[in-house]
Amino acid sequence: MPFSRTLSVVGCHAEGEVGDVITGGVLDVPGSTMYEKLVHFLNEKDDIRQLLLNEPRGRCSMNTNLILPPCDPRADAGFLIMESEEYAPMSGSNTICTATVLLETGMVPMKEPITELTLDTAAGLVTVKAECEAGKCKSVAFDNVPAFVFKLDYQVLVPGLGEVSVDIAWGGMMYVLVDAASVGLKIESQYSTQLVEIGERIKRAVQASYTPVHPENARIKGVSILEFTEPLTQEDGCKAAVNTVVVSPGRFDRSPCGTGTCARLAVLHARGQLAENDIFTHRSIIGTEFTSHIRGTTQVGEYKAVLPTVAGRAWITSFKQVVLDSSDPFPEGFRVGDQWRMAPSPLV
Repeated sequence: MPFSRTLSVVGCHAEGEVGDVITGGVLDVPGSTMYEKLVHFLNEKDDIRQLLLNEPRGRCSMNTNLILPPCDPRADAGFLIMESEEYAPMSGSNTICTATVLLETGMVPMKEPITELTLDTAAGLVTVKAECEAGKCKSVAFDNVPAFVFKLDYQVLVPGLGEVSVDIAWGGMMYVLVDAASVGLKIESQYSTQLVEIGERIKRAVQASYTPVHPENARIKGVSILEFTEPLTQEDGCKAAVNTVVVSPGRFDRSPCGTGTCARLAVLHARGQLAENDIFTHRSIIGTEFTSHIRGTTQVGEYKAVLPTVAGRAWITSFKQVVLDSSDPFPEGFRVGDQWRMAPSPLV
């Protein structure tokens, strides 16, 4: 068969967000850290991301994770996160998908009732505790890298909206956080078009006016993602809120978003609205949930940071061989504006 590439992929979703996992067909690449490997794929092997995420094999509302040998000897596995418009340093839903696939396929031995493993990511080491029963990974809790706030109540001038107040925080990705009501919106599916369009507009205005730089890795800089928030509520002694994350090129994260949850934890703590060990339930636009808490605090450069833990579930949906026929006229796929709505941003 005239196939120029064959990839083994396990289909998976975490609370609605697709995070497929490449388990075969890609060799390791040079790099002393996972971030260096991320840069190598960005510069030398981006055809893999495009092949899997662009049409006709992919779609804008999905991600793909690549399992690689870890760079840090303390880790059980390393992985890179490929999204439609970027290689994310860290992602909660993709961590949950990757851990679930590693355990349920036997790539990492499962121990019941709790399996502990460490994953090497481009943002740093992430510790995972998976609740396991009868060969099934029932839930995954991960201790994320420290999350912290760059700016509270940052005023940005947005075309067509005027001055908008936003928060800017790191939760494993660089976030702009916006109170949906402050721009006349509600986080409901019927307002999808407005949420996406206004969210992208606000994000681009922030990108043009302010560039946050991670104090421990200056190559990680600039906001790339936006989170609409709704106010905190009290439920059975716990705090809860609805959010939705707008992912370029103009779509929603279907899950409550793990790194977005961590960024929200940092903002809530900075505002005095969430204490250590308070349980915070974060809901997505489709009603799925992540539970989270702040397990402690630390310092990252000049920033006071929180140590977030987030838990959620994932399900394997398929086992597939993705191939590229050597005569296929679209070796890196294609995009059409009815689905890929926004002009692409440059990859990091």
